[in-house]
Amino acid sequence: MTKQILKMTVNGQTEEVLVEPRELLVYVLREKIGMKGPHVGCETSHCGACTVEINGKSVKSCTMFAVQAQGAEITTIEGLGTPDALHVLQTNFKEHHGLQCGFCTPGMITRAHRLLQENPNPTEKEVRFGIAGNICRCTGYQNIVKAILSAAAEINASKEAAQ
Repeated sequence: MTKQILKMTVNGQTEEVLVEPRELLVYVLREKIGMKGPHVGCETSHCGACTVEINGKSVKSCTMFAVQAQGAEITTIEGLGTPDALHVLQTNFKEHHGLQCGFCTPGMITRAHRLLQENPNPTEKEVRFGIAGNICRCTGYQNIVKAILSAAAEINASKEAAQ
């Protein structure tokens, strides 16, 4: 197969990598760019551990060819915060015990980030529906939902305070 140059923006950084047309985006992100946040779980798009944002949409990167991301703007969990300055969702997942083993957490937070962009003030039911494509086998979702609702309230309060 003929390799192609893939140009995309990942977490605000322009990336240019040589890929084969058959390579999946999750592997390119992890192995060629060094983004270890998107996890390889089911490889069928059912678990959501590989969820990233591409051009403002949640995408399961384990079933997307990397070449389909040509020119795309991609955000992974690494683009949402840093160890010294966590994103409000990361802080709330920590404070509300929204994680246990942590395997689903990057995809769950990335999906929650997009959910709150789409619906800044969701109900509990809307949060549960919004994260339905991301599976957690540890937590039972109660604390994940609490964390997302708390983050939404915090984001909305800071927006109101800024006005």
